[in-house]
Amino acid sequence: MSGGFSAAERLARLRLIRSDGVGPVGFGHLLRRFGSAIAAVEALPDLARRNGAATIAFALASAEAEMATVAAFGAHYVFLGEAAYPALLAQLHDAPPVLIVLGDIGLVGRPCVAIVGARNASAAGRGMARGLAEDLGRAGWVVASGMARGVDAAAHGGALVTGTVACIAGGIDVAYPPENAELQHEIAMHGLLVSEMPPATEPQARHFPRRNRLIAGVSRGVIVVEAALGSGSLITARMAGEAGREVMAVPGHPMDPRARGGNLLLKEGAVLVEDAGDVLAALDVFGRADRPVVSDSPPHSGLRESSTPASLQPASLQGVADRITDLLSPVPVPVNDVVRLSGLDVAAVMAVLVDLELEGRLARHAGGRVSLA
Repeated sequence: MSGGFSAAERLARLRLIRSDGVGPVGFGHLLRRFGSAIAAVEALPDLARRNGAATIAFALASAEAEMATVAAFGAHYVFLGEAAYPALLAQLHDAPPVLIVLGDIGLVGRPCVAIVGARNASAAGRGMARGLAEDLGRAGWVVASGMARGVDAAAHGGALVTGTVACIAGGIDVAYPPENAELQHEIAMHGLLVSEMPPATEPQARHFPRRNRLIAGVSRGVIVVEAALGSGSLITARMAGEAGREVMAVPGHPMDPRARGGNLLLKEGAVLVEDAGDVLAALDVFGRADRPVVSDSPPHSGLRESSTPASLQPASLQGVADRITDLLSPVPVPVNDVVRLSGLDVAAVMAVLVDLELEGRLARHAGGRVSLA
């Protein structure tokens, strides 16, 4: 799959996001600061020395080996800023800088709605998920989910013929859970698998919130079918709401713990879903909207180091860093609040936050919030 960046820049972008301490948000700040991933990777050692951090760039040989593995598996890279990158996902503040995809990438260019829910779903819940997926598919919608057992598997199965996107927590070449291996293979052949993790990555607990972000990000709305309080499905729904997407839920019996999460969403204002008609009515305005246009490069990626404002120059960074660090604590706060309370310009604050993240002193949270690690 051809991309909008040169081969050298694509390789550098992979190295940058695979470097320890560089997350999606930090990746974007480094690109804006240095103008390209090539320049950012070259600058990482100096940034690490200046900040006393141990961050080093992901090895060139390792990146080349990963690319060879992905190609051998028949998958492809899609980088943020390329035309094939999912337009809705690109709108997130922490959009993954690189995706590995296997299957029909064109599916993410069509209207997409997510169906998520309990792994230990009841027969009624699985039937509801499958029925919704079939009906929404016939209405022209692609169905996204997370490849988990239960509701996710039922939704994928119902939409396999009409179009389904599976956002997975591990590597593109890892079937998880094992009982869904055949379904994952079918989706690779007839739908689309999407991952942001390197190949051969075995899913771990910390990977699933990132998977949930993918599900919410590619979709115009999320439907919750059976979800316990505190479940990953509610995390997906929250992420969807924070991204301005429609949150919907199927009501359940109040005595069933698997219904409490969905019922809570309904109390908080989610759209009540009894059939596909309710979903189509809620998403009607989105269904008629044109697909957003994605430029060939991320916003402001043409900035050069020479254009860095005076507030970002090394001589003044320490004082700025001290002021920002004093505003932070282990309690997450919105970045906008840090900017406002510091009295500094946005670029200065963002640069210091990136440095703190590279040092391992900053943690990023959903909704554009940060805290001391």
